[in-house]
Amino acid sequence: MALTKDQVRHVAKLARLNLSEEEVEKFTPQLASIFQHLDKLAEVDTKDVPETAQVSGLETVTRADTVKKGLDREDFLKTSQRESSRGMIKVRKSI
Repeated sequence: MALTKDQVRHVAKLARLNLSEEEVEKFTPQLASIFQHLDKLAEVDTKDVPETAQVSGLETVTRADTVKKGLDREDFLKTSQRESSRGMIKVRKSI
């Protein structure tokens, strides 16, 4: 697959890369070579291959959510090294 320099610039823009003209010259044949390999993969018959999202066979790897008793607000405020006001800990302003 032959690529134009404009196509390489477009791919670079999508990847948020700022390429110099020398880099565009350098990467044009390299990117074309990569696309040639992808064209070979497109020739493989995958008609009878089922689609997969993952191949390990695991259905879920997360634990179930369980509600646990948290800290009591007053106990937490007592242990804080920062000043508190109206049941909240004061922190520096951030924008």
